[in-house]
Amino acid sequence: MINVTLPQRGADDWGSGAFGASRGRRTHKGIDYACYPGTIVKSPVAGLVTRIGYPYGDDLSYRYVEVTTPDGMRHRIFYIEPLVNHGDIIRHGSPIGEAQDIASRYEDPAKRPMTNHIHFEILDGDTPINPDEYFG
Repeated sequence: MINVTLPQRGADDWGSGAFGASRGRRTHKGIDYACYPGTIVKSPVAGLVTRIGYPYGDDLSYRYVEVTTPDGMRHRIFYIEPLVNHGDIIRHGSPIGEAQDIASRYEDPAKRPMTNHIHFEILDGDTPINPDEYFG
């Protein structure tokens, strides 16, 4: 079982935070966990920080951290301001970032506000793995 104390983001006007939820021509590759901006996010696994990236090419203010475990799985946590560096070895439960305000990117007066959240996904090569099943 994944050691997460944050609730899963349900559906809002912007879609569902569930694994496999429809996103038009694609599916959601992870699980969203609702949280407030500034929430300290801890690593769900022990491993090596193999990437600190940008989920949006048009907006470099949003970040993600990728932690690769010894089994080769890449665990990515999106919409966090990193507190770690590329190449760091981290323990399960170590702080890795602060949640960012992702809802501000998706403001639209015709819709209810997006629920602020972090996005967690696991990749086996390029294949998305349901975090609930991986930790289940």
